[in-house]
Amino acid sequence: MELTTKAISMRQCFWKIDNKLLLAFVFAVSSLVVQTAGQNSTANGLLVGFYNETCPQAETLVQKIVQLFFEDDRTVPAALLRLFFHDCFVRGCDASIMISSNMTNRAEQDASPNLTVRGLDVINAAKTAVENVCPGKVSCADIIALATRDAVFLANGPHWDVLTGRRDGRISLQADAENLPGPSDTAQQGINAFAAKGLSVLDFVCLLGAHTVGVSHCRFFSNRLFNFAGTGKPDPTMNPRLLKTLKQICSNPCKSTGYVPTVSLDQGTPFLFDTSYFKELIHGHGILRIDQQIGADNTTSKIVRAFASRSAHFDFSSHFATSMINLGNVEVKTGSEGEIRFKCNVINT
Repeated sequence: MELTTKAISMRQCFWKIDNKLLLAFVFAVSSLVVQTAGQNSTANGLLVGFYNETCPQAETLVQKIVQLFFEDDRTVPAALLRLFFHDCFVRGCDASIMISSNMTNRAEQDASPNLTVRGLDVINAAKTAVENVCPGKVSCADIIALATRDAVFLANGPHWDVLTGRRDGRISLQADAENLPGPSDTAQQGINAFAAKGLSVLDFVCLLGAHTVGVSHCRFFSNRLFNFAGTGKPDPTMNPRLLKTLKQICSNPCKSTGYVPTVSLDQGTPFLFDTSYFKELIHGHGILRIDQQIGADNTTSKIVRAFASRSAHFDFSSHFATSMINLGNVEVKTGSEGEIRFKCNVINT
């Protein structure tokens, strides 16, 4: 009886802990993970400085190429973040999204979610630069991971040690990429999709935070403006002023002329990697349904508000770096798996 009473007392004490303390504990553990990952190899064989001996110039070469593209186009960080995410969620982070279709195979690039994916030219240019110095040494999968980190940093985001040693996949199928997590998903659908890849709720919210530098084509959210859930009316959760603005930019699909403009997912500071995205969600300014969902859902809204508060305990940048490392570990190929492609868009013969 005494043990039972103590157990009940401890349980009651636990549930009285303030939500902020719970979040602080989760985030503190997350920070510890990123520090550990940056110093050691992972169980799957990735490690920081994998190319220190075989191609010590690799990371510098990639960084220079990204810098050149960024100087001409400030949307490069958003493009590479989406490219990295779409690659890792299909057969793992193996650069399979880079493979071009041919007469005998429709590749991932032809899947409907990937038709607007950009940044392939950046990766191909970086691969060419690295191949000229270290032929056959550095994988396209690692170049994507490195280039994405460098692009985020150029947009005022965090800089983290990228674990390298990935190998490139030899399979790329259109059908595999048709069911990527989508802009119209609910928060729970997103949580489930990320959990299936070994990623946490915190990872889910952090990685959606990449929308702080992202854009979207009108077709991905026009239903929220004109015919939400088949009601013939707008989504009632969208801020009325934002709704009016977006209707002026995006025409009703029934009257579409074929031109589809884009809208910044962060209406505050669209080219800066910061917490403005999370602040916008609190005010009903989420562009995509999934954005607004994480701002309202009981499971995710506490994290959104914590990041928006910019508290010292809830630093978005450091936790985003952790989540990017976690994403980069998804189903990677190492050792004798896969190959090191000579060209990112073609499997070695």
